[in-house]
Amino acid sequence: MAQTVIHQPRVAWEGAQAFVRAAGGPEYSTFAGRVVSRLGDDLYGELADTRERLLTAAATSGGDRRAADIELGRWRVRLEDLLRTHPELAGAVQDLSAESY
Repeated sequence: MAQTVIHQPRVAWEGAQAFVRAAGGPEYSTFAGRVVSRLGDDLYGELADTRERLLTAAATSGGDRRAADIELGRWRVRLEDLLRTHPELAGAVQDLSAESY
């Protein structure tokens, strides 16, 4: 039987990109619903906080990328920590990454 190897840092990086893209996008509510159902309330709350920071930064800076870059770094670390402690959630993170808008 073949065993699949999951490179957690890569899954976390791709997940971070998807989460930040979705947090600032028009389909946030749909994505957030998937996050809460797949990963729970804590990450849902973090996603809401990310959205608020991104929208605030867009309104005050006129679209400066720094806020998105900072959020990307936060999500990469957050997801790496999640996958280190709960490796069984890698599939959920991958699915959410594939479903992002």
